[in-house]
Amino acid sequence: TALLTAASIAPLAAHGSASFIADVVLLALIAGMFQIIFGVVRLGVLLNFLSHPVLMGFINAAALIIGLSQLPMLLGIPSHQSDHFVADIWRVLAHLNAAHGVSLAFGITAICMLGIFKRYAPRFPGVLLTVVVLTTVSAWIGYADMGGSVVGTVPHGLPPFAIPSGNWDTVVTLLPSGFVLALISFMEATSSAKVISIKTRQPWDQNRELVAQGCAKVVSAFSHAIPVSASFSRSALNMTARTRLAAVIAAFGVLLTMLFFTSLLYHVPQAALAAIIMVAVVGLIDLRAISNAWRANRDDGIAALATFVATVGFAPYIQNGIITGILLSLGLLLYRMMHPRVAVLGLHDDGELRDARLFGLPPLHAQLGAVRFDGSLHFVTGSYFEDALVQLERGNPGLRYVLVKCSGINDIDASGIEVLRGLTERFRNNGVVLTFSGLKRQVQDVLDRTGLTAVIGAENIYPTDGFAIGDLKRRLAEFPPAGPASEERTAARMQSGAAAQPLHPVHA
Repeated sequence: TALLTAASIAPLAAHGSASFIADVVLLALIAGMFQIIFGVVRLGVLLNFLSHPVLMGFINAAALIIGLSQLPMLLGIPSHQSDHFVADIWRVLAHLNAAHGVSLAFGITAICMLGIFKRYAPRFPGVLLTVVVLTTVSAWIGYADMGGSVVGTVPHGLPPFAIPSGNWDTVVTLLPSGFVLALISFMEATSSAKVISIKTRQPWDQNRELVAQGCAKVVSAFSHAIPVSASFSRSALNMTARTRLAAVIAAFGVLLTMLFFTSLLYHVPQAALAAIIMVAVVGLIDLRAISNAWRANRDDGIAALATFVATVGFAPYIQNGIITGILLSLGLLLYRMMHPRVAVLGLHDDGELRDARLFGLPPLHAQLGAVRFDGSLHFVTGSYFEDALVQLERGNPGLRYVLVKCSGINDIDASGIEVLRGLTERFRNNGVVLTFSGLKRQVQDVLDRTGLTAVIGAENIYPTDGFAIGDLKRRLAEFPPAGPASEERTAARMQSGAAAQPLHPVHA
């Protein structure tokens, strides 16, 4: 959350300036208000629109951006931030000969120390010890007098309690960043809360979590602090402590530092802090998550890659990247909903109807076709369902019965009812009977309430696939097609479907 906050404010004000601090405080207030509103109106479930692939694409891009943004501080090269992050980094790389040697030495030393602690002494507070050692060295050699950048004077005592300041233009500018920050910080809390809830078997309410996080952000804004959020590591520590007093003790330690020990922070090298941030964000980079998303589903992979590219491309306005990812993932989801899987079925050796192409099955019968529709039948999918069945009928002029396996249809609306009504009448006029098997209770109830059951004919609705296949084959055997009228209907269907191709089944 802190890294995202810095990245969001970076294009608006110089780092560390009074304007920068004021914007950070205002951002905390905006993000907090977003979360409180979401929680009060119980919109926690809507945050699920941020899919895992989009989140992974954004986190990887944000980690890369944040890490590279520390290069000027690590190298001791003065830099100017513009609206084009990639161009800024390119300018820094073009002036490597201007690097400050001592700053670079501090940065490399910090990276090495952190690596050693992580490898050989993971239980030790590596970051704290690294800062203490390098701060001591900085004060001893007079690093600030050598042109090095240090933290400088940190005000001691408690911060003043005041209303965040800012004009409406700044508020409007920060609204997208505040929305994204509210979203991301809640996702961070969700990732840790769900794990801990499972381990401890304690209930967790996402809407209450939203309100609590929002209140914390609002209070932090009135205290002139940055936006706060949950931390997986801190949550894990609190879980092992098994007492809420752990948070009280931690707060007491921070209070003591603010009151008595802020002067010790003066000589902290900025290069060391940059190195610590870079090491931290490296742990967030997980390109395997993007590749796994691609292998799982191509649309998920596209959403993850697009979010990554958009976030880097829009940097430093990284909130535009995640918004792009959310919109794209929702668009791909809508496209998939509009094009459900349709499979032409054959009878498997185990007696079940299965995808004929996937299992290499022969047709059920020259005069009997069966399909499975994997999706709800509503206004979005109705035309696709209709086109699929019409294509099947036109491509197979000898059909007398079409069986729709309805196990994948979970819902149907008024548009779906009209599609079924139209197909039933169309097929009947062409000498084809439309039948159904395995209707779910909620779908059957809708058919009964709208009178469509009577239109279809109760004898054409079967409880199971086995009943349907057995009865339809019996009907074909008992009532073979005969007479000129039947031949004329078949010839007319062959003529109308001359240019049509049989329905190509898709994998189930």
